Amino acid sequence: MPCVADWLNNPFSIVQGIFAQNVPNSDWEKKVTEYFKEKLKENNATNWVPSLNDVPVHYLKPNSLVKFRCMVQDMFDPEFYMGVYETVDPNTNARVLHFGKYRDVAECGPQQEIDLNSSQTVTSERQTFYCVPVPGESAWVKEAYTSASQARVSPSTSYTPSRHKRSYEEDEDMDLHPSKQKEQHMGNSSGGDIHGCVEPKRLETEASAGHHLISPNCSPPLDLNFPLPGEKGPACLVKVYESWDSFKVNDILEVYGILSVDPVLSIVNSEERDSSALDPMECMDTAEEQRVHSPPASLVPRIHVILAQKLQHINPLLPACLNEEESKTFVSNFMSELSPVRAELLGFLTHALLGDSLAAEYLILHLISTVYARRDVLPLGKFTVNLSGCPRNSIFTEHIYRIIQQLVPASYRLQMTIENMNRSRFIPHKDYAANRLVSGVLQLASNTSLVVDETQLQQGQLDTTGVHNVTALGNLITWQKVDYDFNYHQMEFPCNINVLTTSEGRSLLPSDCQIHLQPQIIPPNMEEYMNSLLTAVLPSVLNKFRIYLSLLRLLDYSISDEVTKAVEEDFVEMRKNDPESITADDLHRTLLVARFLSLSAGQTTLSRERWLRAKQLEALRKARLQQQKCVNGNEL
Repeated sequence: MPCVADWLNNPFSIVQGIFAQNVPNSDWEKKVTEYFKEKLKENNATNWVPSLNDVPVHYLKPNSLVKFRCMVQDMFDPEFYMGVYETVDPNTNARVLHFGKYRDVAECGPQQEIDLNSSQTVTSERQTFYCVPVPGESAWVKEAYTSASQARVSPSTSYTPSRHKRSYEEDEDMDLHPSKQKEQHMGNSSGGDIHGCVEPKRLETEASAGHHLISPNCSPPLDLNFPLPGEKGPACLVKVYESWDSFKVNDILEVYGILSVDPVLSIVNSEERDSSALDPMECMDTAEEQRVHSPPASLVPRIHVILAQKLQHINPLLPACLNEEESKTFVSNFMSELSPVRAELLGFLTHALLGDSLAAEYLILHLISTVYARRDVLPLGKFTVNLSGCPRNSIFTEHIYRIIQQLVPASYRLQMTIENMNRSRFIPHKDYAANRLVSGVLQLASNTSLVVDETQLQQGQLDTTGVHNVTALGNLITWQKVDYDFNYHQMEFPCNINVLTTSEGRSLLPSDCQIHLQPQIIPPNMEEYMNSLLTAVLPSVLNKFRIYLSLLRLLDYSISDEVTKAVEEDFVEMRKNDPESITADDLHRTLLVARFLSLSAGQTTLSRERWLRAKQLEALRKARLQQQKCVNGNEL
């Protein structure tokens, strides 16, 4: 029997055991998945699995079980590989069945060759996703996940996995026999070459056109294709074997799988590059496509997925799935103390907004807003707020962003300057030469907070790129979608991004709600004042704010028929009294405010009291805008 740690340190031994017991029955794959699923359900077992998010690749043992919290940035073409293959010993004619699943390189013992004509060979298919760490993930999220981890890792001296204790001399022997590639094709349709097992005793199981590996020796630096500038962390090629149709670009996943950082992949790829240089027909892909789809495993490790799940959220302070019984207890306990948490958060944000409690109310509503449904093209639940009246002082807006960053799991501050608009790449586009989706700033995960700072905007000329970027921002705000550029056509990608714009006057961008800041205090030293706010809050209180904002986004909400009828009658009455100023847009906005006001108090249905409070807030907000308009003599 394998020891307890085998499923972590040597998952292949577990897979081999299940495969040997169940072959030729095809159920062995399902049993492997079930085995690891049960293991990970055990007490705190998930915390024992090392995460690529917080452990450097060179600290991890090759072919061990790892996990990765990531966003799907791109998806490549499906790959064909040998799921099951048979080796034969030329001397004794003894035959052995092997599995190729969860491997980049197939293996066979000494003095064995792969019989590609065996009737036992099974060709299977897998999907490769190019995954990056969640863009804009907050430092506190990373720290909380890291501190919860109980994985034991130590620096590895080499990427070389121990495989039959073979030396690099044997690896180099592969370069001496490039002709062996041509002897062992899986089929013309996949276009990939299979490497013989006579001397190298290895076989590349990946056989899809467009997925050959290139030696990094003479390549320019690899662009890891992170959507946001300055991002850190590993990018990974995540290879999924089951139910990959349920995952799509921009989904947030947590995957558990076998880590592959095999240096032989670079050697294999170097061999392919050399042979294709001699015969261009040998390889149908461009050098750029090879380089992007098959980067060095030391830079972009591979994860062969055993289990994968979409994440509802990435807040480590909340249970991963709120539908389970244990999670329901957590939610009900937190909801019972919701009122004081809301009051503390309102006070905290009021101080941050220089004593403006009305603006703080609207900021809370904005932070818990989320697109809950789509009716035709209209996203329901989005609540983009324009905070106007901000001081033309980057210190204020920068610190407002820093405070939001401390509250939400993922965020990004976009400084709207002429230079940024003209030079930045907002819209992801397809690079057909490399056959990949090149990321842009607006390729963000669901529920990311995007703070657009207009206070630095000065007069200047937008070029074509700038106009496209501003248009893309407007479409994101209005329709909650980004049109990715596929050269010959645009493709709509729906999103769910909370956008807050800070500006002096009214924003140039559309918004669902404009609230004009009315500071009650003007601190003599803004930097000092803002810094003291965060240091004064206890970590335990800050964690309650974080749970509050994430949890309320996930709650269901409804309006009873009785309240719906009362709201309709109220709206008709309002139109009678003031037909010119009350529009359908006003009703829609007030209903949104009432929705988030109810949720912010932990109520999942609309009450008469909350409706009246929403009307009151809206009246105060409009009165303030009207007052400012009279003072300035122009529209805000």
